[in-house]
Amino acid sequence: MCGITGIFDTRERRDIPHALLDRMNETQFHRGPDEGGLHREAGVGLGHRRLSIIDLSTGQQPLFNEDGSVVVVFNGEIYNFQELVPELEALGHVFRTHSDTEVIVHAWEAWGEACVARFRGMFAFALWDRKAETLFVVRDRFGVKPLYYAFLDDGHFVFGSELKALMAHPGLPRDIDPLAVEEYFGYGYVPEPRTIFRRVYKLPPGFTLTLKRGHARALPKQYWDVPFVAVAVKDEAEAREELVARLRDSIRLRMIADVPLGAFLSGGVDSSAVVAMMATQSATPVNTCSIGFDDPAYNEVEFAQQVAERYRTNHHVETVAADDFSLVGRLAQVYDEPYADSSALPTYRVCELARKHVKVALSGDGGDEHFAGYRRYRWFRYEERMRSVLPLALRRPLFGALGRLYPKADWAPKAFRAKTTFEALARDTVEGYFHGVSLLSDAQRQRLFSPAFRRELQGYQAVEVLRRHAAVAPTDDALSLVQYLDMKTYLVGDILTKVDRASMAHALEVREPLLDHELMGWVSGLPVDLKLRGTEGKYLLKKAMEPYLPHDVLYRRKMGFAVPLAAWFRGPLAATIRSVVLGERLASTGLFNTAYLREVVEAHQSGRRDYSVVLWTVLMFDAFLGQVLGMDENQRQAA
Repeated sequence: MCGITGIFDTRERRDIPHALLDRMNETQFHRGPDEGGLHREAGVGLGHRRLSIIDLSTGQQPLFNEDGSVVVVFNGEIYNFQELVPELEALGHVFRTHSDTEVIVHAWEAWGEACVARFRGMFAFALWDRKAETLFVVRDRFGVKPLYYAFLDDGHFVFGSELKALMAHPGLPRDIDPLAVEEYFGYGYVPEPRTIFRRVYKLPPGFTLTLKRGHARALPKQYWDVPFVAVAVKDEAEAREELVARLRDSIRLRMIADVPLGAFLSGGVDSSAVVAMMATQSATPVNTCSIGFDDPAYNEVEFAQQVAERYRTNHHVETVAADDFSLVGRLAQVYDEPYADSSALPTYRVCELARKHVKVALSGDGGDEHFAGYRRYRWFRYEERMRSVLPLALRRPLFGALGRLYPKADWAPKAFRAKTTFEALARDTVEGYFHGVSLLSDAQRQRLFSPAFRRELQGYQAVEVLRRHAAVAPTDDALSLVQYLDMKTYLVGDILTKVDRASMAHALEVREPLLDHELMGWVSGLPVDLKLRGTEGKYLLKKAMEPYLPHDVLYRRKMGFAVPLAAWFRGPLAATIRSVVLGERLASTGLFNTAYLREVVEAHQSGRRDYSVVLWTVLMFDAFLGQVLGMDENQRQAA
């Protein structure tokens, strides 16, 4: 893992100030504290912060080809680089290092833009070809590694691994995008390609961007998508065997490192499967790390312990107190954009623990999306069957009326929350799924925003993000469609963002073997009945892991990585949340309906309703205003 940044003059060959490039680079020191490097030439500046994982003695960046005409800055890992080296050497390329980075410059010379199709890994890189006067910018297929960019008014193109690198440039416009605000309060993050700033973008997963000096501004171009092409499966036993073989191969590639390596072990199916496959391929005990909670309602450590004992891992556990809210103020600095997944708190802690023992950790991220592990998929399938019975023209008025009349019951088990189900049935497939996954419902966002801000939105709604992806989805199956939507939104915008920023804050590299594109391309084409069978999600993965993992680990109820927000906001953080939500800073933006904010605080703290999600989402937006934009309580800033 590393941090990259740069400036490219799209119009001329103006000098790139050394001090500016260095300042942008050093904002990402935490991503690569081992080494730093800059390259400047007429109209181009590239910066790199290095976390040394492979080829520790060489492989410094920026890294050049033989004659110095091609240079790259690279964040991530290309796991199949050892297979590509002999092929490139046979084409006449000479390697001076043993790093995966050098493969990129020679692959560009050999195959041009098509080089990315040959790379198996997680990566974001920017490559400058002086002879072609071309800057080639790339992000990996699932978006494991981040990349932000902006076109400035003076003709400069700036990019970085984190938004803070771009914010170090004095020419970057910082006006907030109203549509991004609507999306944030819908999803809890700002989905790709938008960012919280109107003029800054994220390069979407599986896309490249090619810029040529003096040419018109180019648009990102997609080079890969989840295929969902049906694969031939003779029987379930064969599918189990092939899954294990493919998973072993993916993990084997990700165990290559010249530094201490381990794994996160939460006690869930995905991380336990990764540890089991690591242990069967390792000559020494695997290093594993778990975070426990002193509140048993949130504690999974006993299940992690079962796996650790079975495979005799070097297991490290730390317990987080239920009132460990000391990181709340730190999150805005780590994530830059507003980000409202409260599991970022324990994720930060487990990365902190892991870095004490290893420099690389494997995780189980991606399993829920690809193997249909989320409980919401079961509910979606049930609702979709109901939707198929009646046309939307009948469902919308019928279930819409029932949804309005039925009382809200946040306290009840989901099976008894008929209001939510009725509301979902009154919508089409995409609207219904968005209703189930959104943090704040359409009605809540309507009430949250001020009349002036609602007018500025001009009717735009966050569901349009899902509609945009659904329009190009490579599948007609309803379950596969919502998996695809999650891969394009929740997986990259929430899960992978959470892990990247939390791990990089501790200079820890995290690798996701369940996001290997060859493995998951195959999984996407499996019959849906092998993913969600009846009420059992991850069906094939669990069956394949039965010889390797305890039954309790495989088939217990999914717990998640949650924190007790509701109790915090009625107890130790009651005064804090009240002062923030009803404070001058939020009011001064003109975005919010202050009467509704007061209603939410009063209802939650009195115990009448659980508004913890709404309050946390607002709290994190306020933290962004204060710690990223530097607004004080009395400073007005128009959105």
